[in-house]
Amino acid sequence: MKVAVAGAGVGGLCLAQGLLRAGLEVTVYERDTELTVRGQGYRLHIDAGQALRACLPPDLYELCVATSGRPSTAMTVMSKSLRPLRRIDAGPRPDPLDLAADPAALSMPVNRQTFREVLAARLDGVLEFGRACTGFEQHPGGVTVRFGDGSSADADVLVGADGVGSPVRRRYLPHALVEDTGVVCLYGRTPLTAQTRPLLPAPLRDGFTAVLGGGVGMAAGLLDFREPPPQTAGRIAPDVRLSPAGSYLMWAVTAAERQFGGKHERLSDLTPVELHAAAKRAIRRWHPDLIRLVELAAVHETSLVAVRTAVPVDGWQASRVTLLGDAIHAMSPARGSGANTALRDAALLAAELAAVARGEKSLLQAVGTYERQMTDYGFAAVRAARAERPAGVSFRLPGRWLPGWRGRAGVRRASEGRRQAARPGTAR
Repeated sequence: MKVAVAGAGVGGLCLAQGLLRAGLEVTVYERDTELTVRGQGYRLHIDAGQALRACLPPDLYELCVATSGRPSTAMTVMSKSLRPLRRIDAGPRPDPLDLAADPAALSMPVNRQTFREVLAARLDGVLEFGRACTGFEQHPGGVTVRFGDGSSADADVLVGADGVGSPVRRRYLPHALVEDTGVVCLYGRTPLTAQTRPLLPAPLRDGFTAVLGGGVGMAAGLLDFREPPPQTAGRIAPDVRLSPAGSYLMWAVTAAERQFGGKHERLSDLTPVELHAAAKRAIRRWHPDLIRLVELAAVHETSLVAVRTAVPVDGWQASRVTLLGDAIHAMSPARGSGANTALRDAALLAAELAAVARGEKSLLQAVGTYERQMTDYGFAAVRAARAERPAGVSFRLPGRWLPGWRGRAGVRRASEGRRQAARPGTAR
């Protein structure tokens, strides 16, 4: 069986590792020209240990956990003046480095770039860069994948793992819509140095923290490496090359776009320097330590993420094309579930396609089983994240505590007419 994967995000790469481990042939087509061509974001919280262990070779799984940051011991909500509002102690957890521990209990912060590099390890000849998938055609013998440069490739099955703007989804399930919530996150990274460490509020040293400031909020978390990633790779998997990365504080200033004000109307038009200035302006009346931590950030790495979320759709007829991760169930970062759900997709789909290769199922049976389970837990995660209100935090607290939200006002929904016009997709 030949599997084509469109997109080399964490879900697509994890799927490729799982398929190779099962002995299947796979090619991952990535639109970027290399893995580090653009910023990949910062801190992720990973709790999909079972999926990682199922897909990765043992030494790469060990490298994943060994390059994680120090785990959180508590999660805290604070006011903009750093007054503690609520604290949730994490309780006893196994150390991620204890490889004998149950992977279901895994809970660790990772640097997104490092994590993605580990997932991409040993995929030479599998991962093809500069190949932007623009469409496909199905036929009785398989599927032909089309690329932006006019070339094509044939496979038995195509997996769209190409993100929230997925061309595969738009072609295959045009009624599967993605909504703009009207909320944006300005993400930044402040290196941990002798100058910045003393500025960290005590709760931030214990774990992920949300700061509430009226119409603006901040989500913040440390990524404090136990040892430099290249050194860790040299010890565990000497053939794997990881980029140098230092410990840092990840912060995300979140609000409705209009809350950031300034002379610019569209944040998407701003440079990183201007985005950094907008973040500073939004918290200018906050505690001086928070202001200073943002001022000392790596300014040119400031980035903008508009929070978009999928509109759940009914099931569709299984075919030789399927979807994974944000391509089908994009969600608000409010619960930190997006990457973990994509990893779960990868492990489930790899297992189903491996069953086909063993002759235990037909391809359509396997894809149908995957899609029924994936849409069940995937859209449940979308609804749960939306119920939290989009605000860029990665843990759940009950009630209306999140910044800048009054009920659901301000969320731009798809019109009722568009919803009623949506019909389940059919195989192509």
